[in-house]
Amino acid sequence: MSHVHKISPNLWFDTQAEEAAEFYTGIFPNSQVTRIARYPEAEEDMAHKMPAGSIMTVDFELDGQSFVALNAGPVFKFNEAISFIVHCNNQQEIDQFWEKLGEGGDPNAQQCGWLKDKFGVSWQIVPAVLITLLMDPNPQKAASVFKAMMNMKKLDIGALERAAEG
Repeated sequence: MSHVHKISPNLWFDTQAEEAAEFYTGIFPNSQVTRIARYPEAEEDMAHKMPAGSIMTVDFELDGQSFVALNAGPVFKFNEAISFIVHCNNQQEIDQFWEKLGEGGDPNAQQCGWLKDKFGVSWQIVPAVLITLLMDPNPQKAASVFKAMMNMKKLDIGALERAAEG
């Protein structure tokens, strides 16, 4: 087993924990499923009512960051209050992560670099240069970049840089 991080996001799924972990580990480099735990016999009488032997949790890593996916029934749904930021070095990375994470997701939930994947999890696909552009000492440049960003779905580094240049 790999190193256990002090903090690991826990994602609550109905029954798709293994499918989600396989989906995510297939997108990010240096990623893997590290452990699968199953519900014990006694669980059928407990809160989640999951069948004994069914997958309870899937531990996985995405590029070194640990996550846990939990199968616990349809009680809770994902929303935009929590999202995962993917820092990208270039447009090619943005395009790749946008396409793969957005596959099967809700196209109406795409705005300003945010998208929802097919499980309803929110992601921000962000170029590393964005913060530099938004923090430009010239407030007019920063405002132009912000305005351009607000009108985009997938972020376009070239268009953001052109907005900064005026």
